Amino acid sequence: MTMEQKGTLEDRYGRVHNYLRISLTDNCNFRCSYCMPEEDISSMPNAKLMQVEEINILAKKFVSLGINKIRLTGGEPLVRKEFPLILAQLAELPVELTLTSNGVFIDKFIESFKTAGLKKVNISLDTLNADTFYKLTKRDQFSQVWNNIQLLLKHQFRVKINVVALNGIIEKEILDFIAITKELPIHVRFIEFMPFAGNYWNKDKVFTAAKMLQMIREEYEIMKLQDDPNDTAKAYQVKGHMGTFAFITTMSEHFCGTCNRLRLTADGKMKNCLFGKDEMDLLGALRAGDNIDPLIKIAVGKKHAALGGQISTDYTLASADKIENRSMIKIGG
Repeated sequence: MTMEQKGTLEDRYGRVHNYLRISLTDNCNFRCSYCMPEEDISSMPNAKLMQVEEINILAKKFVSLGINKIRLTGGEPLVRKEFPLILAQLAELPVELTLTSNGVFIDKFIESFKTAGLKKVNISLDTLNADTFYKLTKRDQFSQVWNNIQLLLKHQFRVKINVVALNGIIEKEILDFIAITKELPIHVRFIEFMPFAGNYWNKDKVFTAAKMLQMIREEYEIMKLQDDPNDTAKAYQVKGHMGTFAFITTMSEHFCGTCNRLRLTADGKMKNCLFGKDEMDLLGALRAGDNIDPLIKIAVGKKHAALGGQISTDYTLASADKIENRSMIKIGG
């Protein structure tokens, strides 16, 4: 399918945006403390969520403005009951379609993935230890997640594992994650712990990429891989391993200068930055019958140079209490 392109979404710093992350829900079947701190956190009522056709209309608007990659996120996107229909509609657009999931329900939807032409799946998994998994997620489902990762690999999906590098945990497990890249074509990405509302962030909880890389170098012979211009991750490979590993250095070495990403929350608010407080109510405008295109361009134009204009580029000076933002689950992964 082709669509008329009306131009590009370029901000005042010359960054062109072609990648949209759409949150389908703020609901999740896990209760990870850094994302959803409270067990009884309330999810949005259905009426406040973007409905199936509204998601499709907004996605088409973004595509007409130059978006060519869409990632579906949550919460956990696969808990949205209309997920197969949403996926099927977005698959009609001229975009690369990708997904981030916690992995529990992958087996129920893998045929939908294949029908839609979805080839890349990111799985959020912070530990390879079943007991630690339960402590982090409050759910005893490590085996289910791991089996579904194997299922994705069996069906030739490109699988990335997103690991939040939690101080006190990652030191014990980082070499285990590297070890699984030997025989499996898995791409492990270690993500520095980032501050969001309610996740009790402080600078001492950040285990930097430099520290992790040093630990790996003490055990393995590694080589640096070529990164693409808009990559958020710095990629490496152990010589002789099938898979790779990478670091998302948001806190210690931000990559805002090449950012090409925009976000749409489950309630239809556009965020031009993961850390920004500014939001544009696209869903409200759509329901009111307003023209969305100029609103999208205005939101892009307001994007700050780095870290939403709220976090110091020296993360050790950042104060989580002074950051105005949603919790991670209310933003979308």
